[in-house]
Amino acid sequence: MNTVLKRAPQNANVTDTTIALPAGPAAEVTRRVDTVDWKDVGQNLDQHGSAMIQGLLSPQECNALGGLYSRDELYRSRVVMARHGFGRGEYKYFGYPLPDLIGTLRRSVYPHLVPVANRWNTLMHIDVRYPTQHAEFIRRCHDAGQTRPTPLILQYAKDDYNCLHQDLYGEHVFPLQLAILLSEPGQDFTGGEFVLTEQRPRMQSRVEVMPLRKGDAVVFAVHHRPVQGTRGSYRVNMRHGVSRLLSGHRHTLGVIFHDAL
Repeated sequence: MNTVLKRAPQNANVTDTTIALPAGPAAEVTRRVDTVDWKDVGQNLDQHGSAMIQGLLSPQECNALGGLYSRDELYRSRVVMARHGFGRGEYKYFGYPLPDLIGTLRRSVYPHLVPVANRWNTLMHIDVRYPTQHAEFIRRCHDAGQTRPTPLILQYAKDDYNCLHQDLYGEHVFPLQLAILLSEPGQDFTGGEFVLTEQRPRMQSRVEVMPLRKGDAVVFAVHHRPVQGTRGSYRVNMRHGVSRLLSGHRHTLGVIFHDAL
């Protein structure tokens, strides 16, 4: 299969989700997203703060996305992690308009996560509620000055790593995000595991390592999530990162649903 990643016209409305998708890779990804067992994803998010989705992207789609990293005209900025104390390696934020496949993932995954996001905010006594469509939420971000797109591709080489962190870019934050591994462990790289930590009050932190393969996705909490205690729900802080690569090269697509200031 030849995967073509097109960009929308430069004058496209980045919040418009009513444009019909042509038959091809983007439409296939939408179909694949809609067949995911989102009830199971929601249950795992409630229990663990993360959930794996196996084979969300095909190997060809992963290769096509990884191949975009050298195309500087697609990106609004490049970050070298060592310069900021973030770790080692680098990443690039896409500019608008996003490549079709990435915009499609953002639009099609978001509605399936809204029920979890709204339920979590209710349990944590947070007044914010999220609209059912991503375009409405992005409009909310843009009205608050958060107009810079946040989907990104991360690149790691031997000895690179990503420190534990949270992707917060402004007042408006969607509480869940998506990462998709674009490289094959054991073939393209070794080491470089995706790591999540959960810090509960007055308790030691819990660590989880996600056994991702090429094309697998992980949905996880951006900042905090509710946990049921003996006196009701309380918030726990979540962070994520990547352990040190022992060999090879690793690419990851990050899909963050809020935009940045």
